[in-house]
Amino acid sequence: MDQLGAISMFVATADQGSFTRAAACLGKTTSALTKAVTHLETQLGTRLFERSTRRIALTEAGHLYLASARQVLFQLQQAQEHIDQLQQQMCGTLRLVAPPSFAPAFLNAVCYRFLELYPQMRLEVELTDEFVDLLAGGYDLAVRDGPVDLPDLIARPLTANRILLCASPRYLQRKPLAVTPQTFHEHDWLIFRHPALNPHFWRFSLGGQQHRVAQPVPRLASDNYDFLFGALLAGLGLQLCPQWSAAPYLQRGELVQLLPEAVLDPEQFGPRIHAIYPVHRRQTRKHQAFIECLKEYLNQQHLH
Repeated sequence: MDQLGAISMFVATADQGSFTRAAACLGKTTSALTKAVTHLETQLGTRLFERSTRRIALTEAGHLYLASARQVLFQLQQAQEHIDQLQQQMCGTLRLVAPPSFAPAFLNAVCYRFLELYPQMRLEVELTDEFVDLLAGGYDLAVRDGPVDLPDLIARPLTANRILLCASPRYLQRKPLAVTPQTFHEHDWLIFRHPALNPHFWRFSLGGQQHRVAQPVPRLASDNYDFLFGALLAGLGLQLCPQWSAAPYLQRGELVQLLPEAVLDPEQFGPRIHAIYPVHRRQTRKHQAFIECLKEYLNQQHLH
């Protein structure tokens, strides 16, 4: 049996937690995957999975073998990419992970442009608010805010993560009361709930002074940013928005920035958005090309 093929099928089975799901992902039969794993177990003289009628689980030996198998497959992929680079080709797959709110704001447009520029490239994009381990998950690149001082990873800054207070003209017509820290509690608020954000207080500087104000009771709260942003555009209330999200709507007059002199604390999201990738990927052309697409688009949108 093809040893590398068997290893690939073992890794897919471990990732999916199921022979059936792994077979569907690889376009193979369940029996082929079962045969491949059995072949490896016979060769190693130990079981890699504990099997029952309802589930499978890696044994201790299986966990050890999985780590080595991933490394073998990764090194082969890297060797293929280096050969492709020598042949001056931009081809292959780039696996990317980012928060869902980045997609409509800028990531969609960047991905479309990248695929147009490099027709032999493929993208796999996962959108999640979960903090994903790039190395364990096999991702090539992450675009995210938050912690960047992480081992074995390089973080390249892309744009500021400045926070703006925004409302739609429709809301301001409906509620013409001045927006100041003293009147916050009299307005309707749309509040994003996230583990990285303080659920009780906001901190910002205004007029040379530091302010700490209690969050007003929200008219609408959600852990989905895009859902809240739609409510903001519909005129349901005030919202704190990252500049990268609000910029095109401010330019078109669909949103109005309030208290523009205020500097709001981005909290654990950090002051900048970064492109993050493993150290061993620093010279890979596909990473650099995608990052350049990102930076070029954000510069064109005047987001620096």
